[in-house]
Amino acid sequence: MNNKNRFSPLWLALTTVIGIVIGTFYTSHFSGNRLSIINSGSNKLNNLLYIIDDQYVDTVDMANLVEQAMPQILSELDPHSTYISAKDVQTANDDLRGSFSGVGIEFTIRQDTLRVQNVITDGPAEKAGLLAGDKIVTVDDSVFTGKSLTNEEAMHRLKGPEGTRVKLGVLRYGETELRQFTVTRGEIPMKSVTAAYMLDEETGYIRIKNFGENTYYELLVALAQLAQEGFRQLTIDLRGNTGGYLQSAVQIANEFLPKNRLIVYTEGRHSPREEYLSDGRGSYKHMPLVVLIDEGSASASEILAGAIQDNDRGTIIGRRSFGKGLVQKPVEFGDGSMMRLTIARYYTPSGRCIQKPYANGQDKEYEEDLLMRYQNGEFFSQDSIKHTGPEYHTRIGRPVYGGGGITPDIFVPEDTTDFTSYYKEAMMTGLILQFGYDYTDQNRDKMKGFEDEASLVKYLKKQNLLEQFAQYADKHGLKRRNLMIQKSHRLLEQFIESRIVYNMLDEAAWLQYLNQDDPAIKETLRIFKADEAFPKSPEETQKQADQQKVAWGYDYRSTHRSYRIVART
Repeated sequence: MNNKNRFSPLWLALTTVIGIVIGTFYTSHFSGNRLSIINSGSNKLNNLLYIIDDQYVDTVDMANLVEQAMPQILSELDPHSTYISAKDVQTANDDLRGSFSGVGIEFTIRQDTLRVQNVITDGPAEKAGLLAGDKIVTVDDSVFTGKSLTNEEAMHRLKGPEGTRVKLGVLRYGETELRQFTVTRGEIPMKSVTAAYMLDEETGYIRIKNFGENTYYELLVALAQLAQEGFRQLTIDLRGNTGGYLQSAVQIANEFLPKNRLIVYTEGRHSPREEYLSDGRGSYKHMPLVVLIDEGSASASEILAGAIQDNDRGTIIGRRSFGKGLVQKPVEFGDGSMMRLTIARYYTPSGRCIQKPYANGQDKEYEEDLLMRYQNGEFFSQDSIKHTGPEYHTRIGRPVYGGGGITPDIFVPEDTTDFTSYYKEAMMTGLILQFGYDYTDQNRDKMKGFEDEASLVKYLKKQNLLEQFAQYADKHGLKRRNLMIQKSHRLLEQFIESRIVYNMLDEAAWLQYLNQDDPAIKETLRIFKADEAFPKSPEETQKQADQQKVAWGYDYRSTHRSYRIVART
């Protein structure tokens, strides 16, 4: 009796297993291959992949199929949930990490050849002897030119672990024999604060390119530098800044806000409201402040601009920002790939959501939003800005609007003065960039003695560059149009000179050159001179208007800025 009871559980388990096997056999062979489970969405997707792998007529690369499916699935959620393959994760993280391991050059690919644009100071390439203008034609004795050469391929071949070596075959301008350089890869810093200098005797200027791991510390260094030069008011330029880390934007906002001011808060379906408050330890809580934005300012840029605007801490100048207010959380997979999944939304201190409207799965319309703004006249007239969200109010009662982006306190339109179809084609086809590079390449020896943009530009003004460009463009398919060239003289000359300044010096010099004739900079200086950097309440503004009884008018002439991505490795 006891033995029989002891073996009962064993027999029960055995008969259960036999029943499952028999049931599975009959299910798979006599029920049209339907899976006998309740299919949830996730189960259905897993089962789909299993059935394809098990029963599809041809052999399928399942790993590749999943790689192709992942971006499509995430694109149905929102415009900023993305999938990054394992081979692209490193590149995706480098810009924000603050450094990467490589040879230390900025490059561009022209005519199927990698050309060194700039050599990073004190980097491995400079130490090995490479110069700006060099053409890298072999890597580790393998040919490195041709139609298949892309930025991605170049970075893959030139980047690598710190301490590893790469052999480069280089053609130098004016030489026919190949030079060989062995470069030991090292850690290359990537600065997000790309310029810091004085606009005048009292006004400091800082350009923030993105918000990475080291941006806050770079800002502190820039502020210390400006303090030594005696700045009493500050301009932070966020134009073209596509964002980055939330924490960096919060740290920077904290430098300028009194204690216990709300900087931003996030909230989502599974993400409870999280508030970020200033701690009052900032060193510049009372300094007059202007923040510059445009349609290229997004995400963390909008957090900083929104915090300054809603707390009435400074004046925002420019054009309406991009409107990215979705918070992504990185999720890593076992194969090294990564997903950035939207988990919450950003809200400014007044409660407005930064995110512009979007429809799930309709990325094309979302991506064309800036083009639609341009066509609707928003870049040229403040009255063309369409606020789709509700009205909110700053601490002192100024109206601000939700529904997408940060609308500036002072609008500065895009340039239409001197604009012609000739200038547009010269710009859009890249002919000005090509001419600027070729001119630089052919005249490096003549220009290498100029150490600042002012002396270099003085030299360039005497070189009749516009005529040289017109002849160059005519030979490369852009027919000469003398009347249009004359009308667009200022824009063409400025664009050409700016590219040569960038090629010979650096981004800081390029910005300093462009800022001399920049209408947003001019408006910034006017605001500081009039002591109007701190916003006034609607009542104060109305009272002032009643007293003046004068309508102010300004002739804005905008400078075209070509924010161009330059690959680094």
